[in-house]
Amino acid sequence: MSSQNNQQQPSLIGGHAEYIKGATESTIGSVTSSQAWTSSGEQAKAHAVDTMKAAGEKRDSSHGFGKAEQKLGEVTGCEGMVKEGAASKKPE
Repeated sequence: MSSQNNQQQPSLIGGHAEYIKGATESTIGSVTSSQAWTSSGEQAKAHAVDTMKAAGEKRDSSHGFGKAEQKLGEVTGCEGMVKEGAASKKPE
């Protein structure tokens, strides 16, 4: 029973993995001029963003990675990582 609950909980890692998958599909669609691949990739990316937002709302900021997460978010363009990293920074 608890494994079903875990599968239904939004996951930051799962969301990021799904986003990468969607970005890859979208790129393949662009390169091959396949509207189906492009559309599928864009849908996967949108769902991944929703998943990451939901997981971020339930996340305890004291368990974040601080400045490293914030910097990685800035480099990759992930606003959620920037926000979560800033929230979990340890005072210097």
